[in-house]
Amino acid sequence: MKSSVNIFFRTVCCSMILCLITVSCKKDFLEIIPKGKLIATTVSDYHLLLSNLDLINQSTDAQVLMGDEMAAVGTYFLGGAARTQRLFRWDDVVYEPDQDAIEMNVPMRNIYVFNKIILEAPNATDGTDLQKKSIVAEARAGRAWSNFLLINYYGKPYNPATAATDPGYPIVTEADVTQTQFTRASVKEMYDFILADLIAAIPDLPAQTTHRTRMSRASAEAILGKVYLFMGRYADALKELNASIADLATATTPVRLYDYNVNFATGGIFLPIGAFGPAYPTTVNNEENLYAKQFSNTWNFVSSELVLTPATIALYGSSDLRRRFMSATPYPSGSAFPAGTLRKTGPNATQFGMVLPDVYLMRAECKAQTGDLAGAKADLEILRTKRMPAADAVVPASIANDQQALIRYVLDERIREFSGQGYRWFDMRRLSVNSNLNTTVRYEHILYNADGTITRFTLKPERLVLRLPQKVIDQNPGMTNNP
Repeated sequence: MKSSVNIFFRTVCCSMILCLITVSCKKDFLEIIPKGKLIATTVSDYHLLLSNLDLINQSTDAQVLMGDEMAAVGTYFLGGAARTQRLFRWDDVVYEPDQDAIEMNVPMRNIYVFNKIILEAPNATDGTDLQKKSIVAEARAGRAWSNFLLINYYGKPYNPATAATDPGYPIVTEADVTQTQFTRASVKEMYDFILADLIAAIPDLPAQTTHRTRMSRASAEAILGKVYLFMGRYADALKELNASIADLATATTPVRLYDYNVNFATGGIFLPIGAFGPAYPTTVNNEENLYAKQFSNTWNFVSSELVLTPATIALYGSSDLRRRFMSATPYPSGSAFPAGTLRKTGPNATQFGMVLPDVYLMRAECKAQTGDLAGAKADLEILRTKRMPAADAVVPASIANDQQALIRYVLDERIREFSGQGYRWFDMRRLSVNSNLNTTVRYEHILYNADGTITRFTLKPERLVLRLPQKVIDQNPGMTNNP
């Protein structure tokens, strides 16, 4: 499976150079030298590289279109971009032969920056060893997050029985655009690399969360917990998620769940509800963010192509305040959507680095999977009491005392919390091999046609993984693509 992907990676890294020159960091310390590296010499320089806006704004939104909680409305969908239609239909081919993949571009540019810091910051001309170790740890944990995203686009879901031979994604450890030989690592090799980065980074990361855009010990522990969860290692995941929540107790910047009962009440911060839905905090001000990463989600904003399925809407109780982020009509106006479907109206910037609701729901799932049903119920209710009146937030006893029912309830709560935000796609992937549930799921998408008919698209197992774009394959003879 060895193959050269040099043209693609060199193009991405060169664009990273141009990107970094134009960001808001000071402009006089960055230069291009023959090997394509940027000159940074001091601890402050590397600190500024970690404050690059391109590390926050990701633009990787394919997962929104592929989640089974979404349906499409033909009146709007059929006039949409080819990429949108192909991803929703779970087509084999998403991009034209000459197109780059959005899912690769920003993560690879980020990895270039992280590699530069990891390799060079230890030799910075000033600063203490402790400062240098902390900066390198941030970069290693950030690289792990980027690689975790990439392997969940282009590698099969982690299956212990096959991970060692399942094709993964190249592991890139150099900040060198002249590098020409890359090997497509296995899924296991990529996960092992991600784990190694996080485990090595955590002891040197800031013990306190002081800024949502920078990696802290709590955020890295939460990411490590998520990696273990995706591997089906629930006990290991639970240990890290517990540590993350414990470490958040010392945060100097607020990290807490929003209480929708308060925020949607008179004078609440989510009001007024305007044409674009409820008011919602920006990424840097979002108190639910542990580690801020975002992409602009037009399907929760000005696009009417996608709606929530009737089955998804049925998961919400009538008093669930998350329903306030839904509309029965298109933007900016028009007739009601078919079959009682609803359009999401926010948040229009999806937070998907590491958010506190995800931490609590992952911990609830791990507790349920390992037999702590009372603990899982408690974590669910911590979140639910912030989303609806307390009387309606209680998990029914018939569910709370049945392990499989409780696991399903946690997964349904994940849909309720993150519908239209892309989380469901990654859950679908991991649950295909690590669900521990006695069910076989057949995923499908429905397109509601203008004439009242519907068209169904069924997800085949091969499309739980995106294919590499043809441009990469054409530029690198011998590169093996996903089926």
